[in-house]
Amino acid sequence: MTTPRIRYAMVGGGRGAFIGAVHRIAARLDDRFELVAGALSSNPENAKLSAADLHIAADRAYTSYEEMLRVEKTRADGIQAVVIVTPNHMHFPVAKACLEAGIDVICDKPVTRTLEEALELEQIVKKSGCFFALTHNYSAYPLVRYARELVEQGKLGKIRVVQVEYPQEWLTEAAGDDNKQASWRTDPARSGAAGCLGDIGTHAFQLARFITQQKLSAVSADLTSFVDGRLVDDNVHALLRFDGGAKGMLWSSQVAPGCENGLRIRVFGDKAGIEWAQENPNELWFAELNKPRQRITRRGDIGSEIAARGMRTPGGHPEGYLEGFANLYKDIADILVARAQGEAHFLQNWVPNIDTGVEGMRFINAVLTSSQHDGVWTPLA
Repeated sequence: MTTPRIRYAMVGGGRGAFIGAVHRIAARLDDRFELVAGALSSNPENAKLSAADLHIAADRAYTSYEEMLRVEKTRADGIQAVVIVTPNHMHFPVAKACLEAGIDVICDKPVTRTLEEALELEQIVKKSGCFFALTHNYSAYPLVRYARELVEQGKLGKIRVVQVEYPQEWLTEAAGDDNKQASWRTDPARSGAAGCLGDIGTHAFQLARFITQQKLSAVSADLTSFVDGRLVDDNVHALLRFDGGAKGMLWSSQVAPGCENGLRIRVFGDKAGIEWAQENPNELWFAELNKPRQRITRRGDIGSEIAARGMRTPGGHPEGYLEGFANLYKDIADILVARAQGEAHFLQNWVPNIDTGVEGMRFINAVLTSSQHDGVWTPLA
């Protein structure tokens, strides 16, 4: 029997936005979701025009998320989930309203603007009984999931060293007022106190946590705003201590000329090491002690169910950023269908959730505090 598409609405993501289109493409790729409504912009005219662009019916093109939730709740074919792709400061109020209305939430990262909001949202999620997913898309790449399995299987031995970096160049110079993506990301009122740290540093942190499954215990950090007048950080250096005994380093930067989207991670144990880079995501390097490095490629006979389920084309046909997002949407759809049937799906342990979001905000707070105190070692409270 064919499973009906999940009816969803989007908040944010209208004309001039970037990440909203990525989410819509990802949601469509496996044909598990249907976009039926939206409050796509805080500007009423832009909200209506954006909805028309996406063939959303005029009576379901809303000018506020409050109106959308109120009306959709009365419809027999009302929305089942909401995708939040707004600037950070709107994540909490929109998610709170959706959850209290009994609607599942798919939210872009970071989960909220502050740790206090994240902790409150965590309680709302638990009380609501709804599902909450956080779209850390890089953890859904097939070879990233395979890397986690190698760690879980003990192929690396005891984890000792974790090196993760995420450099970009796009904020090397001060951005003009017409740069919508830069304007809110460098405005602490909308992004939160963390700039580069919240935007991409959290991706690097989550990737390290996802693969190693070791919790971070403390950080020693140095944040910098290199561009004159910038009110948030644009470069992050952090030393990491994990509760399993591993030590690490994290560098994220948006002022690194020549770097487009250079997320890369290396993990070393006492038996072997692995290396993966987002800009070449279809290969994973695995090196056992005193043996030649092995190049593992993304292919269906990799011997991993969790990795293979995220592959849509044969080996040698590259997949990447959009497919990583789509893997999350496919997983979320499976989880929501299972929940509707009163069952727990094994993928719940693989999809970032509210706990991931809270931990990310604890990481941000610890890094900010450490840097403000000249790099003093700071525990994740």
